[in-house]
Amino acid sequence: MPYTYDNVSILKDNKRIFPIMGEIHYSRVPRNEWKERLLKMKAGGITIVSSYVIWIHHEEIENQYDWTGERNLHSFMQAVSDCKMKMLLRIGPWVHAETRNGGFPDWLLKKNFDVRTNDEKYFETVKKWYGKIYEQVKDFIANPDDEATKDNPIIGVQIENEYGHCGGLYEKEGGEAHMQRLQKIAIDTGFKVALYTATGWGGAWTGGMLPVMGGYCDAPWDQRVCEIEPSGNYTFTHERNDHNIGSDHGFGYGITFDIEKFPYLTAELGGGLQVTSHRRTIATSRDIAAVALSKMGSGCNLLGFYMYCGGTNPQGKLSTLQESRATGYLNDLPVKSYDFRAPIREFGQVSDTLRELKLFSYFAAEWGEEFCSLPAIIPNEVKPDDLETLRYSYRADEKKGFVFVNNYVRHQKMKAHKKTKLKSPDKSVIFPEIDIENKDFFFFPFNMTYGKSLVKTATVTPLTKIACGKNEIFVFYKRESDRRTGGFFDYTEETPKQVRGDGGDKFLVFTKEDALNAWKMSDGRLLICDRDSYLIESSPDSAELVTRSDGSFFVYPDFEKCPEGFKKTGEENKNADSSLPEVKFAKYERENDLSEKKKSTVEAKKEGEIYKIDLSALVKKLRDSNGLSDIFVKIDYTGESARLYEVKDGKKTLILDHFYLGKEYPWEIGLKRFVESGIDFKNLVLELVPLKKKAEIYIERWPSFDGEEIAALHSVSYEMERKLSIRHYE
Repeated sequence: MPYTYDNVSILKDNKRIFPIMGEIHYSRVPRNEWKERLLKMKAGGITIVSSYVIWIHHEEIENQYDWTGERNLHSFMQAVSDCKMKMLLRIGPWVHAETRNGGFPDWLLKKNFDVRTNDEKYFETVKKWYGKIYEQVKDFIANPDDEATKDNPIIGVQIENEYGHCGGLYEKEGGEAHMQRLQKIAIDTGFKVALYTATGWGGAWTGGMLPVMGGYCDAPWDQRVCEIEPSGNYTFTHERNDHNIGSDHGFGYGITFDIEKFPYLTAELGGGLQVTSHRRTIATSRDIAAVALSKMGSGCNLLGFYMYCGGTNPQGKLSTLQESRATGYLNDLPVKSYDFRAPIREFGQVSDTLRELKLFSYFAAEWGEEFCSLPAIIPNEVKPDDLETLRYSYRADEKKGFVFVNNYVRHQKMKAHKKTKLKSPDKSVIFPEIDIENKDFFFFPFNMTYGKSLVKTATVTPLTKIACGKNEIFVFYKRESDRRTGGFFDYTEETPKQVRGDGGDKFLVFTKEDALNAWKMSDGRLLICDRDSYLIESSPDSAELVTRSDGSFFVYPDFEKCPEGFKKTGEENKNADSSLPEVKFAKYERENDLSEKKKSTVEAKKEGEIYKIDLSALVKKLRDSNGLSDIFVKIDYTGESARLYEVKDGKKTLILDHFYLGKEYPWEIGLKRFVESGIDFKNLVLELVPLKKKAEIYIERWPSFDGEEIAALHSVSYEMERKLSIRHYE
């Protein structure tokens, strides 16, 4: 069987793997953007795609199924297959997903039976729904009993979500029976896969299936409108349960399965946070990455991020489809926006969060097999509100491994630990003295082998390796707080020359900035660009630089020939370790300056309480240009929220909406998806809802008030994004 698992990790062909999983909801992303989104996920190191099948998106009216447009699950699975990615399909039936009724259609709730119970009428309805899903995906299931299907993308299915934690049956016998019955219905329908998963936190029943856990850096569903206590997800702990997820439903729910029998896997590490009307949390890239590192240091062997790709709620036939208090849920969410401040944002923007998480996925791709086998050793489980004790753990065996340190907690100032000497678990290995600053989080190797070189200690973090032709270089990166220029490695006496490049293994140390901006190419090269650029590979023989800047980049090893439209302008040493040999990356710049790469403004005419905006010229420019990837319009405003409408024949139709987060976070809209939409971009109306000075809302960065409320448009601007072909294969 290609995929199996034991109590340590998932295995593929009997080898341990450390997958990186990312959630995308196909029905919240325009169909013509699916492949590009998947390629961006792949560029970020995602190896398993996960997605809910949201019932109300497909059968809003009973027996009227909609599998068209962005709801076309079969076509989405074809895109996943074309991108050569694997899939965990989350078939519900209840999913939550910040969706109306948790994904249940309204008609289902009006039936003469109770949903999420062991009523046979409910099971019959679910059986019918599972059958409709199966019709869409049957050609893409990797059946472990059928060798001919082994390369198909769907390797796993998740049953239900948070069952017994948020709804469902709370007593064990009925809850476990419910999950087992749903699994049997799925198998009998045809969902025969290697992995059956169930969410395992907060008292949820798993029915004996593979439990997947979660953890968020904050709780936008929390009903308080103030700063909340520090999250336990920044600690190293053997406790897999996250008391933060849905804690308002019952803080302290336990684990319902034997953790000794299952590997520690996650499906819902917050890749961001969806803002709610009452709680406008801003999840930064480092907020997210420090949680992921804490989970790795706690023994986790699959990082699964929810969401990894943001989106937009589709248009409902009978109602809007977002979660709301009017439908009995805890939160009011935007009608349209499901941005989630995810690594890939609502309009496909690649964020700093993707760059941070890419550091872990690149590491897992190279060294995941060995890393998975290293157990977590946690000498001292620090309490979440202890901001002074050093938080550290190990992934190690008797001789080798990694030491993990997290001195980062969202919105908290941590005690600095000066002149710290980290040690291996048995104290036989002592690291050089370092200063651990507030906001530091990292992991260092000890007694680890790279190529033929045994490294006793390193005060830098392994990233990846460059393997192109005869060249092989092991790449590490510094902490942001580390200002040193050399002395990062302590080698064993047996191989002191090899690691210095004298005919053996070579080491390269990046600054943290270069590591964040580094992109692995499928031919083994490494490319470094700026923060406004990223790399995707759209086919085996091509790569494209997507940029809002001047399009310059560095690459190592150098290309055999100069990419069309570029010129080589020199070389630059990228080795931040002055004690190691230089590694010179070739620098390439565009032959011709990219015009209109700076911000430009758009006129917004104020008429009473609204603003009229004409974006038709930008949409035409995008439609007529071969070189533009997208045009992003930035609406800088202050208010409670903003809504963009199309006005046609005196009727307003909501296109997009946005909740205000603060002046540093303007609303950004990508126009590409609307080019063929038929929307009249000459007649757009922007409405701002006033923000009241005494509103019961948690906003991290409140604006200044001259009166009791504010609703002000400051500017509307736009930026061009271009896609530049770099065809580097011979």
